Amino acid sequence: MADLEQEKKHQHNPHAKFVTGSTMKHIVVMSGTGAIGLMALFLVDLLDMFFISLLGEIELAAAIGFAGTIVFFSTSVSIGTSIAMGALVSRALGASKRDKARVITVNVMIFAFIISGLLVSLMIWQLPHLLSVIGAEGRVAEAASEYLMILLPSAPMIAISMSAGAALRGVGDARRSMVATLIGGATNAVLDPLFIFGLSMGVQGAAIASVFARLAVMCFSLHAVIVRHNLVARPALKPFLASLLPVSGIAFPAILTNTATPIGNAIVTSNIAQYGESFVAGYAVIGRIMPVSFALVFSLSGAIGPIIGQNFGAERWDRVLQSLRNAMLFVSLYCVLVSIILWSGQNSLISFFSLQGDAAELVSIFCSFVAITFIFNGALFVANAAFNNLNRPTWSTALNMGKATIGTIPFVIVGGYVAGAGGVLIGQAIGSIVFGILGTVMVTRQVKIMAREHELKQAELEVLEPHVPLTPFCSSRTYMGQEDALDEQLLPETK
Repeated sequence: MADLEQEKKHQHNPHAKFVTGSTMKHIVVMSGTGAIGLMALFLVDLLDMFFISLLGEIELAAAIGFAGTIVFFSTSVSIGTSIAMGALVSRALGASKRDKARVITVNVMIFAFIISGLLVSLMIWQLPHLLSVIGAEGRVAEAASEYLMILLPSAPMIAISMSAGAALRGVGDARRSMVATLIGGATNAVLDPLFIFGLSMGVQGAAIASVFARLAVMCFSLHAVIVRHNLVARPALKPFLASLLPVSGIAFPAILTNTATPIGNAIVTSNIAQYGESFVAGYAVIGRIMPVSFALVFSLSGAIGPIIGQNFGAERWDRVLQSLRNAMLFVSLYCVLVSIILWSGQNSLISFFSLQGDAAELVSIFCSFVAITFIFNGALFVANAAFNNLNRPTWSTALNMGKATIGTIPFVIVGGYVAGAGGVLIGQAIGSIVFGILGTVMVTRQVKIMAREHELKQAELEVLEPHVPLTPFCSSRTYMGQEDALDEQLLPETK
């Protein structure tokens, strides 16, 4: 009954669309639309690798693999700031505070631009050292450096785009968030062959095409947020400084959380690099296959945040718990389906990328044994998104950092010792299983605790409420008089 009353109450808030209706439907729609856009971008990355493989140099494919690890790190920082955007905007809209959401939007975008610019400047300065640390040497390191010197300076553009996309998802406009990424994917797909082959620019051409794609995504996302939704307030120094504490409170833990993944990947890459460039090329192909195959899971990590955030802001704990359960079920079913497809189609994938020997062996191991374990990566994504939207961002940081260190290093070392480069992949997967289970248990327990605390608080408020009904323009003495009259009527009967 109380849930029904809350449903009716929140139907009057048109900006909080996730506090009513089926949570599974919201998850499917938000994840599906987001996945289409993400898949477009990931498919372009896959085409990048395909076009580079046509050049017939294994060193160039390996260079893209090493460069991808560095780019992933810079992008993960932008994902961290976009998580702050999604959490704060959805929470403000769930609490019917649209003006606050507009101020948050502009301040987070400025914050994301500054953080990304500072980080990329540092990365460009230390680029040779970074490539050396992850195992790139000689011609491979040179080609990776050429690619990164063009692509990395555009990182602030993708930071703004991701924040704008998170704001669109926070307001429930998953469609325009999807269209933005589709535009970027289409731009990249058209320009890639033109620059790589038409202008004979090789890996540099691939980087230039990606820069133009990022620019296209940013322009569309900003137009949607500013013009279509009027969700951006006028920037001002005082509100920006005042917002630094709440934004940083979510953004920095989220940045640490998301950079843990590329740190873990860098550890895996450096361990695989010990076995030769052919294995690195195979791992680079896996790095392109995986996000395309599991785009829906990557999308879910961004889609579930606004759903949980709005219901948290509206104090709908029943729906928060329901959203978590449905998200875990959704991840499991999807990963099983994709893993079956990868296992049955692995030979076609190997032929498509013209892989042979060690590279082909590594891709086969991924499709046969490692892909199914992505269920646990998905579970950890959902847990992290929930913690970021429930004012527990440090918990997701601890989980991801734990996974990147104690959940990766010992497992890949032992795996490499036992079974070589394939053992490194399997070791990483085992670490993911451990932390996926841990994250699921922790977030479910935390939501139940917070829901119980909310129920106790509501019970205390009900006890404190006066039992005498107060009608406007009427004295409460009227009701007191009625109670006295009732007592007088009952007295003779008791005698």
